[in-house]
Amino acid sequence: MKKIIPVYVRVPLIFAFVFGALEYFIDSGDQPAFIKFPMVGLFLAVFLFLLIAIEIVASAVDNVTYHLLTEEQKKQLDEAQSFSFSESTFYQNILKKLTRSKTIEQEADVMLDHNYDGIRELDNVLPPWWVYLFYGTIIFAGIYLVRFEVMGDYDQKQEFETEMREAKLAVDEYLKTAPDMMSKEKVTLLTDAASLAAGKAIFTTNCVACHRPDGGGQIGPNLTDKYWLLGGGIKNVFNTVMEGGRDGKGMVSWKASIKPSDIQKVASYVLSLQGTNPKDPKPTEPEAVEWKEEAVAASVDSTKVAVK
Repeated sequence: MKKIIPVYVRVPLIFAFVFGALEYFIDSGDQPAFIKFPMVGLFLAVFLFLLIAIEIVASAVDNVTYHLLTEEQKKQLDEAQSFSFSESTFYQNILKKLTRSKTIEQEADVMLDHNYDGIRELDNVLPPWWVYLFYGTIIFAGIYLVRFEVMGDYDQKQEFETEMREAKLAVDEYLKTAPDMMSKEKVTLLTDAASLAAGKAIFTTNCVACHRPDGGGQIGPNLTDKYWLLGGGIKNVFNTVMEGGRDGKGMVSWKASIKPSDIQKVASYVLSLQGTNPKDPKPTEPEAVEWKEEAVAASVDSTKVAVK
């Protein structure tokens, strides 16, 4: 593949593949990953540097190896690679500009005088590709210094706080359509003002027709006393709203129209009405049993536990 695809095609293709993979696998929102995450940009720069360096070293090794071949071997190799784009004039000119390398026949022009046990040293200049990348790192460092240290752009704390806000928004957006995992086994009593306010709003919309705004009971039973038909407590209240009341004459199931997490809020609000003593409450039904939280309604079937 190395001899079939020229380096000026191979290097951009490999870099584009890695760049695309990073953009695909790193969730950076509406910004490219190498802009939003500086370390990604640094990785891409280092990767490109190494990619170019490997190609140049490999090309230099190929040139040295080629000059060590016999004339017959060179002829055979040239015939086998006669279709290669890598031997094109364009490629050779680019390579010379990036390396300024001397052929073996030209080494005498840059050979130093000193001799160490037969080992001679060449006075080659630094490869332009290396010099350009070195200048690039200096420019990058200067821009970074001015942007973050002089102009006071965002620091790590601000970046963290921004990403946390974005993450919270993403979580909130996900929860709008995510499956609601609240259940009777996991439900707990909510006592914070926001949850109770949300529960009251749901209660006002769906429950006042049967239980009155104050919970004193009308068609449905009184929700403010300590007597319950199917057991009190958050788990029982939650289960009744979720699954419905007594067969044939109890409350309908609300699970099709109210999310389980919202049922938890309205159940908590119902329990907050305990002991409020509304005016003219509905009389307690004969089947109702006094609920004591510490007893956990031991006499009530746990599979049917629910609010009135």
